[in-house]
Amino acid sequence: MSSEHDRTALQDLMLRYAAGVDERDYDLYASCFAEQLEVVGFGEKSFNSKEAWLDYVWTALKGYGETQHMLGPQLATIEGDTAQTRNDVQAFHSLLDQEAQHFILWATYKTEMKKFGGAWKITRHELVVRGTQSQ
Repeated sequence: MSSEHDRTALQDLMLRYAAGVDERDYDLYASCFAEQLEVVGFGEKSFNSKEAWLDYVWTALKGYGETQHMLGPQLATIEGDTAQTRNDVQAFHSLLDQEAQHFILWATYKTEMKKFGGAWKITRHELVVRGTQSQ
Protein backbone atom coordinates (compact mmCIF):
# COMPACT_ATOMS: atom_id res chain seq x y z
CA MET A 1 0.00 0.00 0.00
CA SER A 2 1.36 3.41 -0.88
CA SER A 3 2.15 6.12 1.61
CA GLU A 4 -0.46 8.33 -0.06
CA HIS A 5 -3.11 5.65 0.39
CA ASP A 6 -2.18 5.25 4.07
CA ARG A 7 -2.25 9.02 4.61
CA THR A 8 -5.74 9.21 3.12
CA ALA A 9 -6.87 6.27 5.26
CA LEU A 10 -5.52 7.95 8.42
CA GLN A 11 -7.32 11.19 7.57
CA ASP A 12 -10.53 9.28 6.87
CA LEU A 13 -10.22 7.52 10.24
CA MET A 14 -10.17 10.83 12.11
CA LEU A 15 -13.03 12.17 9.98
CA ARG A 16 -15.06 9.05 10.87
CA TYR A 17 -14.19 9.70 14.53
CA ALA A 18 -15.62 13.24 14.33
CA ALA A 19 -18.64 12.20 12.26
CA GLY A 20 -19.42 9.33 14.62
CA VAL A 21 -19.67 11.72 17.57
CA ASP A 22 -21.50 14.50 15.75
CA GLU A 23 -24.01 12.16 14.09
CA ARG A 24 -24.32 10.05 17.26
CA ASP A 25 -23.44 6.99 15.20
CA TYR A 26 -22.16 4.54 17.79
CA ASP A 27 -21.13 1.86 15.30
CA LEU A 28 -19.19 4.31 13.14
CA TYR A 29 -17.44 5.77 16.18
CA ALA A 30 -16.67 2.36 17.70
CA SER A 31 -15.18 1.17 14.40
CA CYS A 32 -12.38 3.73 14.80
CA PHE A 33 -10.76 2.01 17.79
CA ALA A 34 -8.65 -1.06 18.49
CA GLU A 35 -9.76 -3.27 21.37
CA GLN A 36 -6.53 -2.44 23.23
CA LEU A 37 -6.86 1.31 23.63
CA GLU A 38 -5.43 4.04 25.83
CA VAL A 39 -7.12 7.46 26.01
CA VAL A 40 -5.77 10.39 28.03
CA GLY A 41 -6.47 14.10 28.43
CA PHE A 42 -10.27 13.99 28.54
CA GLY A 43 -10.54 15.01 32.19
CA GLU A 44 -8.73 13.53 35.17
CA LYS A 45 -9.36 9.89 34.33
CA SER A 46 -7.57 7.89 31.65
CA PHE A 47 -9.16 4.97 29.83
CA ASN A 48 -7.49 1.65 29.09
CA SER A 49 -10.00 -0.18 26.92
CA LYS A 50 -12.27 0.46 23.99
CA GLU A 51 -15.32 -0.52 26.04
CA ALA A 52 -14.51 1.90 28.88
CA TRP A 53 -13.89 4.76 26.44
CA LEU A 54 -17.11 4.17 24.48
CA ASP A 55 -19.13 4.00 27.71
CA TYR A 56 -17.62 7.32 28.84
CA VAL A 57 -18.25 9.11 25.53
CA TRP A 58 -21.82 7.92 25.09
CA THR A 59 -22.67 8.85 28.69
CA ALA A 60 -21.06 12.30 28.29
CA LEU A 61 -22.97 12.97 25.06
CA LYS A 62 -26.25 12.84 27.01
CA GLY A 63 -25.31 16.27 28.41
CA TYR A 64 -25.02 17.82 24.95
CA GLY A 65 -27.36 18.76 22.16
CA GLU A 66 -25.73 19.26 18.79
CA THR A 67 -21.95 19.04 18.48
CA GLN A 68 -19.52 19.80 15.69
CA HIS A 69 -15.89 18.68 15.64
CA MET A 70 -13.85 20.48 13.00
CA LEU A 71 -10.43 19.01 12.27
CA GLY A 72 -7.46 20.85 10.83
CA PRO A 73 -5.07 19.25 8.34
CA GLN A 74 -3.37 16.14 9.65
CA LEU A 75 0.34 15.71 10.27
CA ALA A 76 1.18 12.00 10.04
CA THR A 77 4.32 9.94 10.58
CA ILE A 78 3.91 6.44 9.17
CA GLU A 79 6.28 3.56 9.92
CA GLY A 80 5.06 0.31 8.42
CA ASP A 81 1.82 -0.67 10.15
CA THR A 82 1.98 2.05 12.81
CA ALA A 83 1.37 5.78 12.62
CA GLN A 84 1.37 8.85 14.80
CA THR A 85 -0.92 11.71 13.85
CA ARG A 86 -1.61 15.23 15.00
CA ASN A 87 -4.88 17.03 14.29
CA ASP A 88 -5.94 20.41 15.60
CA VAL A 89 -9.61 20.41 16.57
CA GLN A 90 -12.22 23.01 17.33
CA ALA A 91 -15.24 21.41 18.95
CA PHE A 92 -18.55 23.19 19.45
CA HIS A 93 -20.98 21.74 22.00
CA SER A 94 -24.57 22.83 22.68
CA LEU A 95 -25.13 22.32 26.39
CA LEU A 96 -28.31 20.90 27.89
CA ASP A 97 -29.64 21.95 31.30
CA GLN A 98 -26.72 24.23 32.14
CA GLU A 99 -26.32 27.96 32.72
CA ALA A 100 -24.10 28.39 29.67
CA GLN A 101 -25.59 27.46 26.32
CA HIS A 102 -22.41 26.54 24.46
CA PHE A 103 -18.97 25.14 25.19
CA ILE A 104 -16.17 25.60 22.66
CA LEU A 105 -12.90 23.69 22.83
CA TRP A 106 -9.65 24.41 21.00
CA ALA A 107 -7.30 21.47 21.22
CA THR A 108 -4.95 19.05 19.51
CA TYR A 109 -5.52 15.33 19.07
CA LYS A 110 -2.28 13.34 19.29
CA THR A 111 -3.21 9.89 18.10
CA GLU A 112 -1.38 6.61 17.58
CA MET A 113 -2.79 4.16 15.07
CA LYS A 114 -2.04 0.64 13.97
CA LYS A 115 -3.10 -1.32 10.93
CA PHE A 116 -5.08 -4.48 11.70
CA GLY A 117 -5.96 -6.68 8.71
CA GLY A 118 -5.43 -3.75 6.37
CA ALA A 119 -7.59 -1.31 8.38
CA TRP A 120 -6.19 1.50 10.52
CA LYS A 121 -7.45 1.69 14.12
CA ILE A 122 -6.73 4.11 16.97
CA THR A 123 -4.61 2.52 19.71
CA ARG A 124 -3.82 5.66 21.75
CA HIS A 125 -5.67 8.97 21.74
CA GLU A 126 -4.62 12.08 23.64
CA LEU A 127 -6.40 15.41 23.93
CA VAL A 128 -4.16 18.43 24.51
CA VAL A 129 -6.40 21.34 25.47
CA ARG A 130 -5.32 24.74 24.11
CA GLY A 131 -8.30 26.75 25.36
CA THR A 132 -12.01 26.68 26.18
CA GLN A 133 -14.91 29.11 26.23
CA SER A 134 -18.40 28.83 27.70
CA GLN A 135 -21.14 31.15 26.48
